[in-house]
Amino acid sequence: MIPTPDVQPPCVRKIIHIDMDAFYASVEQRDNPDLRGKPVAVGFGRARGVVAAASYEARAFGVHSAMPSVTALRKCPDLIFTPPRFDVYRRISLQIRDIFARFTPIIEPLALDEAYLDITDQLAANQTATAAAEAIRAAIRSETGLTASAGVSYNKFLAKMASGQRKPDGLFVITPKMGPAFVAALPVHKFHGVGPATAEKMRRLGIETGADLKACAPEFLREHFGKAGGFYFAIARGVDERPVRPDRPRKSIGAENTFLADVFTFEDARDRIAPIALKVWTACERTRLMGRSVTLKVKYADFQQITRSYTAPDPIASADELLRRSLALLDPLFPSQKGVRLLGVTVSAFEESAPSRQLGFAFAPDES
Repeated sequence: MIPTPDVQPPCVRKIIHIDMDAFYASVEQRDNPDLRGKPVAVGFGRARGVVAAASYEARAFGVHSAMPSVTALRKCPDLIFTPPRFDVYRRISLQIRDIFARFTPIIEPLALDEAYLDITDQLAANQTATAAAEAIRAAIRSETGLTASAGVSYNKFLAKMASGQRKPDGLFVITPKMGPAFVAALPVHKFHGVGPATAEKMRRLGIETGADLKACAPEFLREHFGKAGGFYFAIARGVDERPVRPDRPRKSIGAENTFLADVFTFEDARDRIAPIALKVWTACERTRLMGRSVTLKVKYADFQQITRSYTAPDPIASADELLRRSLALLDPLFPSQKGVRLLGVTVSAFEESAPSRQLGFAFAPDES
């Protein structure tokens, strides 16, 4: 008999997603005992303020980040506002990053409060990924006094989904055997990467669960969702080949929103773009990256897409300035005969920032 060469099975990756529990609000409750057990919002409670983060006690009343302060106070009259301290949050985030580095050098931060870790080749003898995740959570609790939730799986998508299953202060594991069934049972509006507008479009197409999504042909998904169709086809099967990428210099920070109803007036577009600009500014503050260029992205109801950009000699100095620059790019596009279905704002041409500035700017609350 001629011996056949050994066939090595494909390597199953071991990915951990760590997500701090209500990070900003938890830091404030940790540092101020009078806030513990009470509904807390990080942000400004003035008439045109906005919630940057909410404690779990506040979330029980329906308060969430990016909500106008007046709306948050209507939902929770006893809500306590505390101003953000981004220097403190960044310092704690670096402390947590040092804990991650004890377990693996392959760390991909998503924000100050969450990151992916690839520990496939980093586990000690007889150590499991689950045990490593528990050890990371224990170290975070011991050294920072804060709690973190963890998801463990064989790819980034499922690790991210797993970390939200037992929040706060929980851990959930999705094994390769569990993955396809877990995705099949999951409502598509809970998929990471599927926003409200896309979830509504899927619903209109009869796609409400992962099983529905899996039943769709790749051609159908590409026809209706463009390049994202290939990603949806893969994750419906529990497949995600994206690697965990360690820190790389960021070239831009952006955010966008697709609206359930098209926007036709400048006034409506102004109100819609304000929270988008706030989200971008908050990310710039978190990463201490201040940029000179602002790009406005507009997608119309007929899917025509345009961009408008402006680069200034100096970096954007405040959230108000980012909003002003965004509105200056937006204003010439109105009046418009076509409805706008998507708006986006991106900041680029970065320079290292000075210590963080105050978060927040005035804009009309969106009560929708």
